[in-house]
Amino acid sequence: MIFVNKGDKPLSATQLEKRAQKYITRAFSSQAREESIRKEDGLFNSFMAEFSQDHSVNVENNTFNHQLVAYKNAVARLEKHVLLDGQAEVREMQPTGEQVFNEETGEMEDVLQEVVVKQEIEPVDEFVDVVVYGDDPEAEPTTEQQRNPVVVQDEAEREQAQAIVDGTPPVVKGF
Repeated sequence: MIFVNKGDKPLSATQLEKRAQKYITRAFSSQAREESIRKEDGLFNSFMAEFSQDHSVNVENNTFNHQLVAYKNAVARLEKHVLLDGQAEVREMQPTGEQVFNEETGEMEDVLQEVVVKQEIEPVDEFVDVVVYGDDPEAEPTTEQQRNPVVVQDEAEREQAQAIVDGTPPVVKGF
């Protein structure tokens, strides 16, 4: 019984196993299993052989679904602007839902309005001043420049997302 399809929400290993056990129990109750094993009629064994093949497909499809979610999340992360670069404002013309008659063409035309689709975002400073206290409690603290932690985090997240995109099988990318 194949119950996990490509494109479904991925299941945890526990969820996958519980669902598999439900299908086995639904097809063969505990009593029916014991009877088949006791009689040595091979019904339960043959059912389990077929179920095992289907379950391998379920596991493969579930792995695919986990990869698909990870890939989509990674692509979405990479589409976000780079903090060091900021983001320019983007405007585009969009229909308002209103139409007017164009006398030259004799047709109704959409009324367009310029809309901001991406707000301008200023770049983040790459370095920040950090107050450093020495071992001597009477010494004056000093100021040191360090890489901005949000820039470091942004770069690490982008690197991780790119590694996921690069490691995703083509069949998942094409889904």
